[in-house]
Formats: sequence, structure tokens, C-alpha cells
Amino acid sequence: MAAPAAPAFGFRLEARSGAARAGTFSTPHGPVETPTFMPVGTHGAVKAMTPDQVRATGAQMILANTYHLALRPGEALVRKLGGLHRFMQWSGPILTDSGGFQVFSLPGKELSDHGVRFRNEVDGTTMELTPERSIEIQNALGADVIMAFDECTPWPASEALAATGVRRTLDWIERCVRAHARPDDQALFGIVQGSVYPELRERCAAALVALDLPGYAIGGVSVGEGHELLCRVTEHAAPLLPEQKPRYLMGVGLPEDLVAAIGYGIDLFDCVIPTRYARSASVFTARGRIRLTNRRYRRDAYPIDTSCGCSACRGGFSRAYLHHLFAANEILSAILCSIHNVHFYESLVASARRAILAGRFDDWRTEFLVGYGAAGAAED
Repeated sequence: MAAPAAPAFGFRLEARSGAARAGTFSTPHGPVETPTFMPVGTHGAVKAMTPDQVRATGAQMILANTYHLALRPGEALVRKLGGLHRFMQWSGPILTDSGGFQVFSLPGKELSDHGVRFRNEVDGTTMELTPERSIEIQNALGADVIMAFDECTPWPASEALAATGVRRTLDWIERCVRAHARPDDQALFGIVQGSVYPELRERCAAALVALDLPGYAIGGVSVGEGHELLCRVTEHAAPLLPEQKPRYLMGVGLPEDLVAAIGYGIDLFDCVIPTRYARSASVFTARGRIRLTNRRYRRDAYPIDTSCGCSACRGGFSRAYLHHLFAANEILSAILCSIHNVHFYESLVASARRAILAGRFDDWRTEFLVGYGAAGAAED
């Protein structure tokens, strides 16, 4: 069974530098220059940031969560109010995940070939999420890119458990394709699973590629396996995917993870780290990660990063002021640090793109990692 490619979507590969790629992903809500990082708006909002603040960081595309939006406020209301773009007041492209990662993380879930039964964390009722239901919700939400419902294999996993996950993932993608009611304006991406087992990754990728989907993701690499295994899996899996389709590494990660994965040929990334770390005073700089609640910053007059062009750094907000805001439990601390961290990530992928276009990605990667490690171990 072949899934029709969404005509509103396309991927143009513009340059390579080694395995690293620069391209443009076309969507109904505008083009996305890759590699790119998608800030996460789990409940329909990037935490502690307005849509205008998110745009100002250079973000082109954002992610929202199917599971949480289905629980509250419900996909029917989102559709009634004009769809997710209007509901969030975000005019650019949006990607929704399938909800699979969230339900597989819930205690007491019941997993079968049909789907997953679980207890609704909002009102305690029993619910079921299946491939068909996940696609139904995502069709109603109206994001540009929707993700297939897959089995996210935990870490660590035996080969037998990972093989079961691949079997279900491949069975479920066919059900997702049949259930997809809006292929003309929503691109359905398949997800390669297989844990750390190369043959399982190859089997899963080959079956998904045969469906000729508009794009592909690598899943199950941000579940606690660590940087080395993440790199090993991504380096093996990325070349298994078509060159002329976007490649998405789900839930990754720290700056060093992004830099490594771009070098393996990944185009799209998402992660909650920039805003989650910001709320606990952990910020990223060109010389490493620092924690602003550290006493050393109590009288520090410098901005978070003197080389940064975000509105928090350009606005004259000092490390001492941010230290004070966190001590006083002021909401502005999370706002300013979220702006900075998301801007850092967007600047990182934009800089990588420029290096790829110039044919010097390897040199850029070395320069970044040397500078980023200058502060030594992270203060967290």
C-alpha cells in the first residue's frame, strides 16, 4: 500500500558538507530552511513565551502535542475555533506528534496490537489511543505535519521487545495511512524504530520507505540511552532514509546532540530542553551551559552571553538581575531565559546551515565544540 505524497509539501536539497545537509522543506504555511529546530508547545503554547517572542528567536516551525490537546481542550473545540494555527496564533508551520510517547510513558497502560488503553490524567476515565484515533485527532487539529502512531520502545530494551515494537510500528503505519483524511494539506511522517539494533532499524526503515511518505523520523533515541548510543543509532539510521525527503530526529536534545546529528544528515529537531532548562535557571552560552542561581552571578553585570543577539541579552538584562529574579521567584526570570535559550538553539542550527552551504561543516563543528567546552563541565 502506497501513501500519496502531499502535493503541498516538498523538500529541496540545496547543499551537502560531508553527510550534513542544507535544504528547504515546503509546507502549506511557508517554507522551512533546514537544518532547523522546532520549539515545543506541548499544550498549544511554548512555555513562558508569546508567539511573537518565539518568532523573534528565528523559529520557523513549532511542535504541539496530540495527547495533551485531545485531553484538554479537546480537538473538536480546536477545530471549531479554526484549527491549531488560529487557536495558537501561530502563522508558520506546525508539527503534531502522535501522542504515542506520552501514553507509553503512563503507569498502568495496557498495550496490545490494537492500541493503548490508559487512564485519563485529567478526569481519571479510561481512554484508548489507536492509530486511527491518533490520526483522527491530528486531522482535526490541522497541523502541517502529523506523525504516525508508533510503539516507542523504552530503554533499555531486549532485541525481542524492540522487534515487537517494530512489528507494531509497521502494522500501525498502514492503519495510519488508511485513516488519514487530509493527505493534501497534512504530511504524514513515518517513524523508524528498532532501539539500538541495526538490523531492526534497517527492517523498519525499508518498510517505511516503500510507502513513499512525505517525510521520515527516527524515534526511540531520546529515552535515556545517552549521547554515544544516540550518535551510533542516528549515524546508522539516517542514510537508510531517502535523500529527497526531510529527516526528523525526535526529541533531541542538547546542543552537542544537535551538532552531531546534523553531521549525520538530520534536518529537523525538537526538544523541551531550551524552555525546561530556562525555568530552572540553566542557560546556554557559546562557552557552555551555566546556572544563573549560582552565587558567582549575584553581582555579575554582563548579559547571559555577550555574543548573543536575543532580546534578553540585547535588552541590558544582567546576570545579576536574572539571579535576583530567580531568588524572588519572579515569572520574568523564566520568560527572559526561555527567550535566550530558544534563540541560542535557533542561532545554532542557522549557523550550521551557513557552514553547510559554505562547504565547511566539519570546521564549524570543531570550532563550536571547542568554544562550547571552554567553560568546562556544566554548572548544573
